Amino acid sequence: MLDFLPNTENLPEILPARKLSARVAGIYVAPGEDFETQATDSLQLEFQGIPRDFHGGYTRRSGGREPWYPRGTEMRNERQVSIVAPDELALVAERMGIAEIRPEWIGANLLLDGVPHLSMLPSGTMLFFRGGVTLKIDAQNGPCRIAGRRVAERAGMADHDAGSLLFPKVAKRLRGLVAWVEKPGRIEAGEEVSVRVPEQWIYGA
Repeated sequence: MLDFLPNTENLPEILPARKLSARVAGIYVAPGEDFETQATDSLQLEFQGIPRDFHGGYTRRSGGREPWYPRGTEMRNERQVSIVAPDELALVAERMGIAEIRPEWIGANLLLDGVPHLSMLPSGTMLFFRGGVTLKIDAQNGPCRIAGRRVAERAGMADHDAGSLLFPKVAKRLRGLVAWVEKPGRIEAGEEVSVRVPEQWIYGA
């Protein structure tokens, strides 16, 4: 009889799924043709993301993050919502020698408080908002020089070029996450969030 059970001797270590909790500490939207956001009290999300937001839409055009496609290729928009953490922004600001980095400056939509090392949450993590919205994490949001220049400008750095180059270096793995809408609805400021981290393993075969 054939044995269909997997050989578990050589499997990588599997970390169990776990639950965390967070709170919506800030909500932001980019209603125009620029990525910088502005604070708001609530956010309406649909399957295409945030209506009329700079990063909204079912699809988007590929850029430098997708070198496997010709630039401008239409592809699924997995970057509908940008999420950052206050402690990580504070650390990046300290490394840049400035007083603060506001979520708006780098185009964030949500500021989530209460999750240690927010940017290190793995792909597939689910965010269940008390009001009914569900977001699914796609990946870390890699820092870029465009956001770095905006930070340098808003923070009043003397050398904007230096700031734009410094930000990607010191903000790596601290820039937050991008997510897409799995279940639409409305998010309110101060709302509680259940963070469900999936099983994790390192594929090394």
